[in-house]
Amino acid sequence: MADPSSYRPKPGQIPDSPGVYRFRDEHRRVIYVGKAKSLRQRLANYFQDLAGLHPRTRTMVTTAASVEWTVVSTEVEALQLEYSWIKEYDPRFNVKYRDDKSYPYLAVTMNEEYPRVQVMRGHKRKGVRYFGPYGHAWAIRDTVDLLLRVFPVRTCSAGVFKNAARTGRPCLLGYIGKCSAPCVGRVSAEEHRELADEFSDFMAGRTGTYIRRLEQRMTEAAEEMEYERAARLRDDIEALRKAMEKSAVVLADATDADLIAVAEDELEAAVQIFHVRGGRVRGQRGWVTDKVEEITTGALVEHALQQLYGEEKGDSVPKEVLVPALPDPVEPVQEWLAERRGSGVSLRIPQRGDKKALMETVERNAQHSLVLHKTKRASDLTTRSRALEEIAEALDLDSAPLRIECYDISHLQGDDVVASMVVFEDGLQRKSEYRRFQIKGFEGQDDVRSMHEVISRRFRRYIAEKEKTGEWADGQDPGRETGPEPGQEPAREPGAELKDDEGRPKRFAYPPQLVVVDGGQPQVAAAQRALDELGIDDIAVCGLAKRLEEVWVPGEDDPVILPRTSEGLYLLQRVRDEAHRFAITYQRVKRAKRFRAGPLDDVPGLGETRKQALIKHFGSVKKLRSATIDQIREVPGIGLKTAETIAVALAQAAPPAPAVNTATGEIMDDTADTADGSDTSDTSDTADTQNGEPGTRTGSSGRPVAAGAPDERRGQET
Repeated sequence: MADPSSYRPKPGQIPDSPGVYRFRDEHRRVIYVGKAKSLRQRLANYFQDLAGLHPRTRTMVTTAASVEWTVVSTEVEALQLEYSWIKEYDPRFNVKYRDDKSYPYLAVTMNEEYPRVQVMRGHKRKGVRYFGPYGHAWAIRDTVDLLLRVFPVRTCSAGVFKNAARTGRPCLLGYIGKCSAPCVGRVSAEEHRELADEFSDFMAGRTGTYIRRLEQRMTEAAEEMEYERAARLRDDIEALRKAMEKSAVVLADATDADLIAVAEDELEAAVQIFHVRGGRVRGQRGWVTDKVEEITTGALVEHALQQLYGEEKGDSVPKEVLVPALPDPVEPVQEWLAERRGSGVSLRIPQRGDKKALMETVERNAQHSLVLHKTKRASDLTTRSRALEEIAEALDLDSAPLRIECYDISHLQGDDVVASMVVFEDGLQRKSEYRRFQIKGFEGQDDVRSMHEVISRRFRRYIAEKEKTGEWADGQDPGRETGPEPGQEPAREPGAELKDDEGRPKRFAYPPQLVVVDGGQPQVAAAQRALDELGIDDIAVCGLAKRLEEVWVPGEDDPVILPRTSEGLYLLQRVRDEAHRFAITYQRVKRAKRFRAGPLDDVPGLGETRKQALIKHFGSVKKLRSATIDQIREVPGIGLKTAETIAVALAQAAPPAPAVNTATGEIMDDTADTADGSDTSDTSDTADTQNGEPGTRTGSSGRPVAAGAPDERRGQET
């Protein structure tokens, strides 16, 4: 590991002008390329105190052994040179987008004497017109098959073309009218090229001209009583319309635009691009990258633009590029795009209307792509095994932590303080083992005390379960098998001590090998103190601080820094993020339930089903409050005693104050009660289940249980 001060240039040596710089390691390999408006100011940021640098930047400058730079005239030149060097050197610390697949394009080889329509992948060739990319090659073939009725362009390979020219017989497509057969001279090279131009124009979005032309010819043929020709033209028009239907109109003003969306977390980022031509989505593609450098969303967009348009020119760069965040500064990037197109390019963030709605769709695709990438990565057995081994090595554990529990605290400004416990076994989620906690020991916001309380409660239950089985009886070796003493229960089968009388796993019977807490040194110390107070010394503890992704262990002043590409760090991050999601969902459910609270909630023995029946029957709590006991009894499922209880509870509940018109002093109608007697605050958050999925959860009997209601299987702990 190099000391950055050993190769730091003197301040007077670095020019105060735009340029591109390269960091090299001890073997002279380029490990990072960057651009700057002022090389002097930018490079000075890398040679600060190491403690003040971001961990990714710190790793880069300690890996490097030298730095060099090249001065350019403008920021646009710097952008171009940066792209060229990243492509040439492939530096390990730069963001590099990698295609999650090799996307197929519909290509028309205009550089040949007889242009050919075909599916192409890989690098683009000069003189070839490309359309797409498409998600699947079959989508291209379906489109081409429809269009060949109208534009019978050659689709055969060079070998088939030469063989047909030699024998004087066209291929099957030539016989059925889906090829103009230039190989045997049915059309000249000029006529065939004109067909290819028309095909390309139609694919580029200029569709109305050809359809109107065919409709006119069809009408003329019908007037001349050439009904067979009119029928063929009718079928051609239908084929073109079917081809157009494969890409629905998304922007009504026939816009040519590319929409770029980014979904990211601390370790990775996914980019999705929709190519819109003539108002229709003509192609889609996506990339995923590891965030090996400290980078903003705007910088991710800038790298995506370089990747997307670095090799493009002319109409391949659209007039409009819509992005989620603008690069800083935006002017050089906009000028660079305009240079590549040959005319002005609008680079902006959509604010409203159809373009904003379409951008939201692209963002959902990006988010789905990131989740899918993470799922594929997590499902790989070899990767999971390596992740667990890396965690064990980093934390100095005796063996890989096959069961990991992670805890997170969630609240809203000190209200509705809750905690979550999520479980990963063999690197995979075990949602049936998830648990939720309400903080009972104190009021207000104190994450450290909350963490101590949750860990204490969880492992007190674990100890209680073990004591019930007699595993920790004084003077008895838990591993020694003994016969039953007089008056004792007979020995249970292996594993029976971890199940209740109905055969279900007990709530807290399984101990983890590793406890992970969401937080830094204070939260880790609180968790370790809770275990020490209970006398548990065989469970490891660590914390993951979100801001810098540092792993903290008890009793250490410095964190454990895992490499950014470490599968172990990736797994810890997934565990922590899942605990955070589960906790915040539960907290929102509690908050929404508090907002929805109404006078019927205080009626003992009145469940959700009968409350809904009452509201449905009377229409509102206001009308129910004025009803007699006999009228209440008319509701199915409501008996005399329950009706009396409801009437008493509603009579004791203070009705809301009437609304007053402040201008006239008039008392207005009471509209405070909603249809269900609840507060009209935001209740858009859905209930969470025990395993973290939206919807209703079920109790131990299998019946639906209202969100937030206690589950008899869980008891009062969660």
